[in-house]
Amino acid sequence: MSLDVHIYRAITSGVDEFVLDVSVVTEARRVALFGPSGAGKSLTMQAIAGLLRPTRGRIEINGNVLFDSEQGIDLAPRQRRLAYLFQDYALFPHLNVRQNICFGLKQGWLNLHGKTVPDAAARWIEAFHLNTLLDRRPAQISGGQRQRVALARALSTDPRILLLDEPLSALDAGLRREMRHELAELQAQIGIPTVLITHDPGDVLDLADEVFEIAHGRIVRHGPASALRELSQGD
Repeated sequence: MSLDVHIYRAITSGVDEFVLDVSVVTEARRVALFGPSGAGKSLTMQAIAGLLRPTRGRIEINGNVLFDSEQGIDLAPRQRRLAYLFQDYALFPHLNVRQNICFGLKQGWLNLHGKTVPDAAARWIEAFHLNTLLDRRPAQISGGQRQRVALARALSTDPRILLLDEPLSALDAGLRREMRHELAELQAQIGIPTVLITHDPGDVLDLADEVFEIAHGRIVRHGPASALRELSQGD
């Protein structure tokens, strides 16, 4: 993966101003944005996804320009072909697993009450062993299964990269370690580049090849994920 991000955005809230001034350049297949809450990780991810418009800058992925303030380029989120996995998975509680997975596909959205599954979704349902869960609702399946459903929905759109927004933050320590291992296996299985945001050094070590540490809206250091090993003691 080739990721080239240079963005600037000043955000004012009352008398407070937060300045996001971030540059991320990497060819790593698994990238992490690491830092505490409020550092600017989610804002950076939202800018990459097209949910936040930088004041100026440029975003390019694998040679495809998604945003360029000087050239007037600003692709809509759907045009960017990026899959965004939110930390709560954002599954619809009133829809079953089949309907949730197919919701992002035009042919699936038109057939929410049917049993037909588009080929693009069927591939990931099979890969993630979800066939026996299709008629269940999110509340009737485990946390790991919900994560797989959310991933299947995201990957069915054939994205260029997968954006992971604190996917394990709501879990207790034991389950987080278990799910981290499972997510690492899924990364290897799907073969799609990922950008992860996290405050947990353990996530970085298991789920990233290169890490960019962010604080107060700026990248303060970057390097191989193994450079954060000393921060993971006790995790």
